[in-house]
Amino acid sequence: MKIRLRLVALALPLALMATVPAAGTSSAARPHDARSAAAPSLNLVVSAVPSAKLRFTHRPGCPVPARDLRLLSMNHWGFDGRLHRGELIVHRRVVKDVTHVFGAMFHARFPIRKMRVMAAYRGNDEAAMADDNTSAFNCRRVTGNPAKLSRHSYGDALDINTVENPYVDAYGTVHPAAGRRHLRRDRPVKGMIRRGDAVTTAMARVGWYWGGRWNHPDYQHFSANGQ
Repeated sequence: MKIRLRLVALALPLALMATVPAAGTSSAARPHDARSAAAPSLNLVVSAVPSAKLRFTHRPGCPVPARDLRLLSMNHWGFDGRLHRGELIVHRRVVKDVTHVFGAMFHARFPIRKMRVMAAYRGNDEAAMADDNTSAFNCRRVTGNPAKLSRHSYGDALDINTVENPYVDAYGTVHPAAGRRHLRRDRPVKGMIRRGDAVTTAMARVGWYWGGRWNHPDYQHFSANGQ
C-alpha cells in the first residue's frame, strides 16, 4: 500500500507539469506558436476581385468581364529570403495552372521581388516593370506596339521579375531600361528565369509558353496561348 501511494504522489506533479502552461505563457498563445513553427506554404486564397483592385485596369470594352476574373493571394519568397504575401489577378479558367506554377516556384524557393495587382500602378505597365513587379491581368495595349491588344487583357499571361527578365520590343527598346544589364543570360542572377529552371519547367508542364524564346525576347512573359 505504501508503494502504491508513493507512485500516485509522484504521478500527480508530472501530470500538473504537462497541463499547466509555463510561466509567462498563456494557453491561448500555444496554437499560434504551433502554426508559426509549421513549415511555410503557398497558402493560396482565391476570391472574386474587389472593384478597387480593378481600377485603371478594367473598363467597358475589355475582352474579359470582371466577373470572370479571380484574385489570388499567396505567399512567395522574396529576394531577402523571407516570406512575403502577394496578389495576382487572373482569368478563372487558369487558376489551376497558375496555382501549379507558383506552387512549384515556392517549393524551389524561386525569389519574387514583389507581386502587386496593376491597380497599384494605375495600370501603367512601364511603371510596374521599373518597380520589378510580378503581375498578370491588365487590360491594355502591348507595350512598344500600341496597335495590338496585350494578352494580359485576357488574364492568361504573366510577367515575372521584370527587371531581371527584361522585354525587348520590335524596335529594340529594352523594357524596363534597368533590365538592359540582364540581357546577358549566362550569368547567375537572383530572380532570373532560365531554360530548364523551376519556372520554365512548371510553365511547360501546364502548357504555357515563354516569351524568352521569341526573336524579340520577352524574358518576363508567359502566356497560355503563346502570345
